[in-house]
Amino acid sequence: MTRLPHAVDVAIVGSGPTGAAYARILSELAPAATIAMIEVGPTVSDPPGAHVKNIADPQARSEAQRQSEGPGAGQATFASPDAVQAGTRRARPGTFLLPDGYAFPGEDGLPLAAMSSNVGGMGAHWTGACPRPGGRERIDFLPDLDELLGESERLLGVTTTAFDGAPYSDLVRERLAAAVDEGRLPATRVQPMPLAVHRRADGALVWSGSDVVMGDVTRANEKFSLHDRSLVTRVVLEDGRAVGIEVRDLASDTTHLVRAGHVVVAADALRTPQLLYASGVRPDALGRYLNDQTQVVFAARLTGLKAPVTTAKPEGTLSQTSGVSWVPYTNYLPFHGQVMQLDTSPVPLADDDPVVPGSIVGLGLFCAKELRPEDRLEFADDELDAYGMPAIRVHYGLTDADRQTLEHAKGEIVRLGHAVGQPLDDAPIQLPLGASLHYQGTTRMGSVDDGTCVCDPDSQVWGVPGLVVAGNNVIPTSTAANPTLTSVALAVRGARRIARSFEESGA
Repeated sequence: MTRLPHAVDVAIVGSGPTGAAYARILSELAPAATIAMIEVGPTVSDPPGAHVKNIADPQARSEAQRQSEGPGAGQATFASPDAVQAGTRRARPGTFLLPDGYAFPGEDGLPLAAMSSNVGGMGAHWTGACPRPGGRERIDFLPDLDELLGESERLLGVTTTAFDGAPYSDLVRERLAAAVDEGRLPATRVQPMPLAVHRRADGALVWSGSDVVMGDVTRANEKFSLHDRSLVTRVVLEDGRAVGIEVRDLASDTTHLVRAGHVVVAADALRTPQLLYASGVRPDALGRYLNDQTQVVFAARLTGLKAPVTTAKPEGTLSQTSGVSWVPYTNYLPFHGQVMQLDTSPVPLADDDPVVPGSIVGLGLFCAKELRPEDRLEFADDELDAYGMPAIRVHYGLTDADRQTLEHAKGEIVRLGHAVGQPLDDAPIQLPLGASLHYQGTTRMGSVDDGTCVCDPDSQVWGVPGLVVAGNNVIPTSTAANPTLTSVALAVRGARRIARSFEESGA
């Protein structure tokens, strides 16, 4: 870790994709501004913030994941996301769970609510899916949303062509389209999934992490610094304005004050409101409108296929024989479909029944949640977490409408499984709540300060000048689609506002 500065123009708390977006946009639009990015976890990849899937050596990749697991490091994790099953409480590699307080009597809770602590945040571990929001998922008070989403796609390196060479992808989409496209607008028909991934000239996949979002312009910015293993314990306020951050260097266990003209808190949907609470910033909506996406999964097999002349990678990883398809959200089917071809089956097959690479299709549907203020995070004044911060407590439940949507999704995913091939099981699996890792709403954006939101359309916290929030937690709508593209788009808007403030002040 480089030495913490005494003062900067912008302090960014958290190094995930949205924190990285602030660093990138400010490096482009306000190159004279000094920027310090503070991250509680270690640097686990090279360049800093890179996706761990890009680490070729399996042992080194596993070690990077272990180092990302914060206070949960050393505990048993699932071998892969496909192994997450109902009734089992275990984190995915690279993440750690709340040790307690994730559910209360009479509530559903979020038993698999998870976090990562590492440079790059969850952006070092995510699946890279970047669908645009549609219908009621969209934020209707942002007239520039589409332009912002386009800029987000630029920063994340989104493409729909990374798996163009995968066998059977066209067949999978053709069969899905026959089952769902009738009556849909072109934008909501079956199509390749937009992914934050590209292929090198040698054919190897490169997954986007925060390193891609930051880009060369941020890494070359001499006024930008990254400080890992540093815990921000408080946003410092003077006369109601954010003027800096209090940081504990975890290596030396010393505390430092970093003064800042702007503080951007991008510490994920659980820890961003936690830090605001610890700082005495406690608007009515803080931690409320917590939104997870209930997830159901199913699998089918394409039969009667000739094996392609390619070599599949082991362990269910995506390779040239894989493909990812998208069934977009609609208002009348309020779930989002992610359909992945796998190199191996998530369900054991007979030993004498060889698997044709690319012929196993994993289907997943994410369901939109009815938003309620009572779905919320609380923070304990008398209990501390492993980092010494107010302990997080989760109050969360599915409504009757949520359960109806979930049952609808279960029926739909079985129908889609039959449409693409031969199902590998009789019924879909509902994953435990929190398994989506798509938590939203806990510092939500609003068009007016009416008590139901924490920040304005530029992500600035109402009533606290100089304080900005970022992440999936800013998204105010009920969504089913993967939220990263949208949260980075909102970060772009917020970063542009900070850049304009420098122009207006002549700094």
